[in-house]
Amino acid sequence: MTRFLMTNSTIDAVALRRELLRAEAGGFCSFEGWVRQTNGGRQVTGIDYDAYVPLAVTEAQAVLNEALTRFDVTNVVAAHCCGYLQVGEIAVWIGVAAPHRAAAFSACRYVIDEIKKRVPIWKREHYVDGNVGWVACHDSE
Repeated sequence: MTRFLMTNSTIDAVALRRELLRAEAGGFCSFEGWVRQTNGGRQVTGIDYDAYVPLAVTEAQAVLNEALTRFDVTNVVAAHCCGYLQVGEIAVWIGVAAPHRAAAFSACRYVIDEIKKRVPIWKREHYVDGNVGWVACHDSE
């Protein structure tokens, strides 16, 4: 089972984690991407996330399906926010359940790296000095 959610609401990591619970899964790995206070030496107050939603959902779902077939996992769920987020809020959440931890770790890393590379989601940072700037999101670190 896989599911990708693009939302304008706060990501409920606890509810998403519950979707992954399976008796056959002994391992769980999650990743949360938070809006950070600084980037490139500049103070950040928040981020606007924008996406071409139809393509973003289709491509993200393809990434989750790939993870399900490439790794020995039972299910994968992911969510990404659109709209304005403040420092500390969850922008992206990935959860993977698997019979064993190694597969859960590997699949979780694969999903976030591929989403960053392939899914059309853009971010524009708001800075303390009042300026706003688009951020290149091509690295996966």
